[in-house]
Amino acid sequence: MSAARDESVDTIERELTAFARRARAAAARLHPELPLVSYTLLAHIDGRQGCRATDLAAHYMLDKSTVSRQVSALEKLGLVERRPDTDDHRVQVLHPTAAGTELLSSTHASRRAAYQERLADWPTEDLTRFAAYLLRYNAAGADTPVAPAH
Repeated sequence: MSAARDESVDTIERELTAFARRARAAAARLHPELPLVSYTLLAHIDGRQGCRATDLAAHYMLDKSTVSRQVSALEKLGLVERRPDTDDHRVQVLHPTAAGTELLSSTHASRRAAYQERLADWPTEDLTRFAAYLLRYNAAGADTPVAPAH
C-alpha cells in the first residue's frame, strides 16, 4: 500500500471514529433515557417490523444475555412488546409499541434537521457523491454483522 493510500485510510478511520462519537453524543441528547445500543435495537426492530431477540443478537454480534437486558429495558420503558410468532406460537417476536414508534419518529426529525444543517452549504453534486460513497462503503461489509457502539 502506498504512503498516500495509508494516510487516506488513517484519515477515514479517524473521521469515522469522530462521526461515531458525535452520533453517540447526539443520541444521548435526543433520548437521554435510552442508551445508544437500546435505541439501535429499537430502530432495528421497527425497521424489520418485528424480529426475534436471537436475530438481534446474531445481527449485531451481541451475547444473548446482553440483548435480553436491552430488550427488558425497552419493555420496561414501554417501547417494545413481545407477540407470538404467527407461524410458531412458541416463538416470541419483538415489536415496537406506539410509544416506541413515536420516539423513533420524533428523533428521526431531529436527526434529519441536524444533518440538513451540517450539510446545508454542500453542493448537491457533493451530497450525491458522498451518499454513493457511503452506500459503497457499507455494501462492502454487508455480509458482516456490525456491532453497535457501546
